[in-house]
Amino acid sequence: MAPTTTCEGTDQSASTGPSPAEGDRLADMPSTPADATAAPAPQADPARTSSAAFRPAMVGLLGSMTALGAVTVDMYLPSLPTVAADLGTTTAGVQLTISGVLLGAAMGQLVMGPLSDRFGRRRPALAGIALHVVASLLCIIAPTIGLLIGLRVVQGFGNAAAGITAMAVIRDRLTGGPAARVISRLMLVIGVAPLFAPTLGGLIAGAAGWRAVFAVLAAFGVVLWIAVWRWLPETLSPDRRTTAGPREAVRGYRSLLGDRQFLSLAVIPGLGMGALISYVLGSPFVLQEDFGLTAQQFALVFAFNGMALVIGAQVNAALLRRITPIGILRVALPSVVTVALVLLGFAATGAGGVLGILAPLWLMLFLLGFIMGNASAIALSRRGDRAGTAAAVIGATQAGVAGLVSSMVGLLGGGAVAMASVIVMSLTTALLVLLRATFANRRRALTEAQGHEAATLPIPA
Repeated sequence: MAPTTTCEGTDQSASTGPSPAEGDRLADMPSTPADATAAPAPQADPARTSSAAFRPAMVGLLGSMTALGAVTVDMYLPSLPTVAADLGTTTAGVQLTISGVLLGAAMGQLVMGPLSDRFGRRRPALAGIALHVVASLLCIIAPTIGLLIGLRVVQGFGNAAAGITAMAVIRDRLTGGPAARVISRLMLVIGVAPLFAPTLGGLIAGAAGWRAVFAVLAAFGVVLWIAVWRWLPETLSPDRRTTAGPREAVRGYRSLLGDRQFLSLAVIPGLGMGALISYVLGSPFVLQEDFGLTAQQFALVFAFNGMALVIGAQVNAALLRRITPIGILRVALPSVVTVALVLLGFAATGAGGVLGILAPLWLMLFLLGFIMGNASAIALSRRGDRAGTAAAVIGATQAGVAGLVSSMVGLLGGGAVAMASVIVMSLTTALLVLLRATFANRRRALTEAQGHEAATLPIPA
């Protein structure tokens, strides 16, 4: 088996199996045996795993594809009160235009994932980005809140194709720690969305109205489509693609849904995203209405908090050179739950004022940079035989769980306590899922070890 070079220039095994650096992780997270319907795990070659594959330009392109959904949400956030007034709806009604994007993304992941395994990575990505452009243009002329919500669902559906393609391209070439490092670097690009998108969206809406925001989103989609068409390589060769139709896709999902370890790891990023979206949806009302921040002050705070996610992801990428993804996850999740409980305490008592809210929020976002990418990379590493479908399940879980959880912020009243309570619930559930998966794996390993020991005992005469 010829060695290959990862994006970090380190020597890795060319197979999709465990490398020496991943032994500790896989000791706790064993792979599920391939079922009879699963295609054989693809073998990597040096051309597909060279360090040139993930130069900054490629990371920037993949990051832009992944960030399309975040930009679609964040650039629109400052316009929420204006949209509610213009279309004659309530705060809860206008928040459905955000939930609609998440719902569309969840559905899009499930459809586009198998398509990318069948037709390659490029064509589904180009089709999805084109759908985003069309939906954005129609949002400009949407006359009612109902139609706008429907178009936002379509927008999210198209965005999903770009996001899962980026994740599948990474899994086509890398696995384990190297994949987690690249995903962490994507966060540097994705983090630009909360840093600048709300400010830019506010400026555009202030100058030309909220409908102009969708014109800019359409233009961004056109630029991204051209970039993908021109520079994204096809990483799934025809001989590695699935050839069957919907029945094979159903079998693929059945295989993944039967893998409890994969599902546990797929749910954790979704719960982390639920905490993040709860902050995104709740913070405009908490900080502006409860604490009196102006729109400009809120945009600055939002950008500053966005830096926490970016910094956390980059520190995570550095730590992955020495620590396995699962090792980081086991420290980061208990830590972020502790911080979330502190946030809830400050929100409930009012101690510390606005700083009592902002400081724990910043630290929470910093720690989330250690969680979502690592859990996604470990889950993808387990199912390289169906990278597109696996990325779809992870993405759909993220969007679906995030949409379901974050909607509870408004239902609980929309204040600081409601936001903090939902964050605590999401992150505590993620920690419990990780603990259950860890204990289950250790029991399985112990049972297998005992069975092996019994099988090797000499038979008495």
